[in-house]
Amino acid sequence: MTKSKRSNALALAVLACLQERAMHPYEMATTMRQRGKHESIKLNYGSLYTVVQSLERAGLIEAQETEREGRRPERTVYGLLDAGRIELIDWLSELLSTPAKEFTQFEAGLSLLPCLPPEDVLALLHDRMAATELALVAERSVCDHAYQQGLPRLFAVESEYRIAMREAELAFVHQLADDIRTGSLGGLEEWRGYHSAPPPLQLPEARSEEATE
Repeated sequence: MTKSKRSNALALAVLACLQERAMHPYEMATTMRQRGKHESIKLNYGSLYTVVQSLERAGLIEAQETEREGRRPERTVYGLLDAGRIELIDWLSELLSTPAKEFTQFEAGLSLLPCLPPEDVLALLHDRMAATELALVAERSVCDHAYQQGLPRLFAVESEYRIAMREAELAFVHQLADDIRTGSLGGLEEWRGYHSAPPPLQLPEARSEEATE
């Protein structure tokens, strides 16, 4: 798999599952959910089967056997090939070592901030702070509970990362809101002026001769 095709982290998660043992797709999904990996990697069954087929076509995994439990449909068990192990190591090493540009929804919103009046933005930022604080309480609770149950920290570092990122975002939004509220944000007067200016005059459309008859 070329670097240009390494865009779906679900494929990486499949390779990681199969590094442990051969599995069928349903077992892969169950394993990811039980370990909370769906909080870090977008997971749905339809795309999972598509990813598995793509990895098989790429020669990274192979179908080993088909099994059936009772009246359930047959399930194909897949195993990891040597090429898949190499891809797993190479891809994961790249993710951990090389910063990549990520286009987040919030950054997109910040880039278009002047389209809304400052007072509206200030109210929206306060809404975001409240929502983020609630999310932080929930995530900290889940993380603390996992550690209290004996989960080694190694298997929850992604949760710690999400909490750290939310805390950093919350501090940023607090400061941005405060700068707007106190008037210390550079360009604020121009921003206010843009929304206080009267709208351009709209001339009436020319009436056709038929309409005036």
